[in-house]
Amino acid sequence: MFPTVARLELDDLLTQLVDRARDVLATQSRLRGLLQANRIIATDLRLPVLLRHIVEAATDLLGARYGALGVIAPDRTLEEFVHVGMTDADVARIRYLPTGQGILGLLIDDQRPRRVDDIADDPSAYGFPPGHPPMRTFLGVPIMVRGEVFGNLYLTDKHDDAPFTAEDEELALALAANAGVAIENARLYHESQQRHLWMTASAEITRLFMAGAPDSLGMLARRVLDVADATFVALALRADDGDGDGQHARVAVAVTDQDQNHAHDRDRAAAGPAPAGGGRAGRRIPLEHTLTGRVLTERQALRVDNAQLDALPDERTNRTGPLMVVPLVAGTDQCDGALLVGRDHGARAFTDTDLVLATSFAGHIAIALELAHTKADQERLLVLADRGRIARDLHDHVIQRLFAVALGMQDLAQYENPSNADRITAYIENIDATIKDIRRTIFELRSTQPGRGNRLRGALEKISDDIRPALGFTPAITLSGPLDSLVDDRLTDHLIAVAREALTNTARHARATTAELRLAVLGDTITLDAVDDGVGIGDSTRRSGLDNLRTRAEIVGGTCSVTTPPGGGTHLRWTAPL
Repeated sequence: MFPTVARLELDDLLTQLVDRARDVLATQSRLRGLLQANRIIATDLRLPVLLRHIVEAATDLLGARYGALGVIAPDRTLEEFVHVGMTDADVARIRYLPTGQGILGLLIDDQRPRRVDDIADDPSAYGFPPGHPPMRTFLGVPIMVRGEVFGNLYLTDKHDDAPFTAEDEELALALAANAGVAIENARLYHESQQRHLWMTASAEITRLFMAGAPDSLGMLARRVLDVADATFVALALRADDGDGDGQHARVAVAVTDQDQNHAHDRDRAAAGPAPAGGGRAGRRIPLEHTLTGRVLTERQALRVDNAQLDALPDERTNRTGPLMVVPLVAGTDQCDGALLVGRDHGARAFTDTDLVLATSFAGHIAIALELAHTKADQERLLVLADRGRIARDLHDHVIQRLFAVALGMQDLAQYENPSNADRITAYIENIDATIKDIRRTIFELRSTQPGRGNRLRGALEKISDDIRPALGFTPAITLSGPLDSLVDDRLTDHLIAVAREALTNTARHARATTAELRLAVLGDTITLDAVDDGVGIGDSTRRSGLDNLRTRAEIVGGTCSVTTPPGGGTHLRWTAPL
């Protein structure tokens, strides 16, 4: 038998060995738990999914009832708060997630691990909002990415109700270190995916521009909307209105995530404001004291976190928060426009990487636009050369032959009986009308900018010729302003109809001796004035004929008024916004 003292020493030694064995087993269990947690973290590279996996792994590893990961924003608040443990009913009662006050804010300001045995007794405790489940113990550790604090991992209330220990803190720090590596990998993966999406979009849009696809600018805006995970995209180009001020940019296209039918985006933009207050096509943005003007002037991209404070209404929607404004720079000397990309207020802010990728995309698009314009200019020169040849042939050959025929028939009419002479005279008048049509065609063919403006000019001249027999004289026509570049097809149709109705009313009711049409672009408005020296607007029949003109004005958001000038007659003014 062992002596009593020796037996006691042996019992103590056995007890120590058992305790150490238990500690080893506990350590092994914790290491296995840490390895399992690391495996869970590494299963997905999507950052939102990864953040939730980190919190779930931490609560399982440390036996905590509640866990959360707060992502720190540039202003040192919590821009994202991923939590586990609370039920949907708990979240609904609390209503608002933490923003970084109290003990959470202390960990943001002092990036060191923090253990608290009773939150209520901690001097930095801010208190819980109504409906928040009770919590007592607390453990918080920072998560570092690239040497900077990405966020903090928060754990509360162990299942055994014991306080968090130093071993728990070490385990949480080890998990946070691995989480930082995983977050870095997820960020790199996300950046590579985004770079691929931007490059693919750049190639697609370049092909569309070079092919001269219709609505290529609208397709560009919608593609950026998808790639940038944005809710608002607009393209502003330097205004070329012919006024020479050079102090404005014009919104070429604007789309939002609320647009349901992408095929009609440009039609809706031309007809009125984009959804949620977005800038519409044709709106002008001043270059002075605006984000767009700053980007066009400095040729440097910029981003803001709250566009409601920093941007004009035409540079955003009424929902826009984060906003990027990126220059379209094709070379080193000129910036032809800017790409505006926005997200809703409260959404994830744009990063420096987002700005770099969008800037690279905009540079490629600027070059593609320049090449497309050059190609279009070359094709236009070929068309103009062909049109010039046709115009010369019409003038030198066709008109001369028609003149010869008309002169011959005029001479023949002198020797025919009166009935035949009248028929020949009618034929001669038809030939004269044909010659006028050909001359009008020659004028349009020789124009350097065939398009809407020439269509409008030609239509007004034809209306003047058509109404001349009824009036007994030719009404004067005066045109001024950049009609070619500002008046779209829809507005051209309205102007032609208004001009015809106005002159028709004059011919039917005014008994005028002079009449004039004046069409002018003044700022953002086009004005059509129809003036005659007739008997005025007193006839009720003539008044009813003007109702259609007022209806057309209401359709386009314009005005229609009829007044009597001091010298008598009638002055009809019809306006529409551009």
